Amino acid sequence: MYAGKNAGSVVTLTANPSLDRTVELAGVLVRGAVQRAAGVHEEPGGKGVNVCRALSASGVPSVAVLPGDNSDPVMQALRTTGIAHRNLPIGAPLRANLTLTEPDGTTTKVNLPGPELGLPVQESLLALTVDTCGGPDGTLPASWLVLAGSLPPGVPPDYYAVVAHALRNRFGAASPRLAIDSSGPPLLGALLHEAMPDLLKPNGEELAEVTGIATGDELEANPGLAAAAAQTLIERGVGAVLATLGARGALLVTADGAWLATRPPVTPRSTVGAGDSSLAGYLLAETAGKAPPDCLRQAVAHGAAAAALPGTTVPSVAETEPEAVTVERLELHPVPASGTRRGPAPNTPKENS
Repeated sequence: MYAGKNAGSVVTLTANPSLDRTVELAGVLVRGAVQRAAGVHEEPGGKGVNVCRALSASGVPSVAVLPGDNSDPVMQALRTTGIAHRNLPIGAPLRANLTLTEPDGTTTKVNLPGPELGLPVQESLLALTVDTCGGPDGTLPASWLVLAGSLPPGVPPDYYAVVAHALRNRFGAASPRLAIDSSGPPLLGALLHEAMPDLLKPNGEELAEVTGIATGDELEANPGLAAAAAQTLIERGVGAVLATLGARGALLVTADGAWLATRPPVTPRSTVGAGDSSLAGYLLAETAGKAPPDCLRQAVAHGAAAAALPGTTVPSVAETEPEAVTVERLELHPVPASGTRRGPAPNTPKENS
């Protein structure tokens, strides 16, 4: 268990869930060749589902909301693993994703698009999500709602912003705090209509995408520039930015300051789901009343532990090493001239893919 006096439940929405099959290769991936597998793992997936799995492993109450029939393999896997969930039957099979991992941790993913969701299903899924956030009697909102992952075909890129407004209209000042972890059009669309989240969790590439500042590689290589980019999101109304920077660790920027967390390298087995575990680590520390630097510390500890596990296996807090993580405060500076905007303008979602 990892709880404190401020502990509360977390609800996640995974609009495009999947059954994730990870094949561990015995050697380097060779295109066009027949290769042997050293192992295979299969778990219910999608970013929000992964967050719930990691939270549940540490005793934090959480519920995954997702589309899918009761008989779908994803729902069967959720029941088998004991993950609390509420699903909306859609009369179509969910997608299955394939991940190939090499002995050095190199990861190749093949993701399918998922079933198309029409407007009636979108509206029902929104209603189910908001209802779940109200708790068993509808009067005790959850602590957090996490909107995570891609959007399936047919769903507009501003869907997460629509969900955010519906949530806040329902609960007002008592509304659960909102965390968003996505990319591409759904990430840009989530920030439309003044629907700024309390927490945004991009990686370097997504931070560059949503701010239009530098490139993902440049931000990962320069935490100071990444902090300056994240600060522009705080100025736009985002509550906090938790940015994972690959081998450089992770960054947390709020209105009160910026912190960088690093730890010694781990031997990776699969990086799939490591970012989801980082978000879960942050949330489990935050719901336990930890200070922002300690929330960042636990986020990095969780992400590192996940990368050392096979497939999309998630760690419990007992399997993490927050004491190995170093956190330092950063000075915030304006974006330098060399970090001028290069990507799409903020608040301009592209066509949904």
